[in-house]
Amino acid sequence: MDESIRTTLGDDGAVTVTVLGEIDFSNADEVALGIRDAVMDWSPTIVLVDLRDASFIDSTGLGALIEGYRAATDRDIDFVVVNPSETFRRVLTVTGLADFFGLTEPAETSLDAESAQATGS
Repeated sequence: MDESIRTTLGDDGAVTVTVLGEIDFSNADEVALGIRDAVMDWSPTIVLVDLRDASFIDSTGLGALIEGYRAATDRDIDFVVVNPSETFRRVLTVTGLADFFGLTEPAETSLDAESAQATGS
């Protein structure tokens, strides 16, 4: 089986866990374990879970992120999900996990702003 995550320690003490491909029942345990191991092995200042290369998430994948969140916050380490696709962001928002994982609303793009001005919104 291919690796589902890639973990790197930055010079600033932050750990980035990059999720590759799908996060589902077949690899959710691997994702959760990878996050927990990063927390235990490196005691980082923050754990960043990068979803840029993730393509799908199911409920067990969400559970893996929650496990990682708990592992980090139990040791007073910040946990933030970064670079989610619009689909991932929507799933995390609908499930109430967006704020939980430190996601903020995306900034309004200039194209959206121009459209709003053109329509008088």
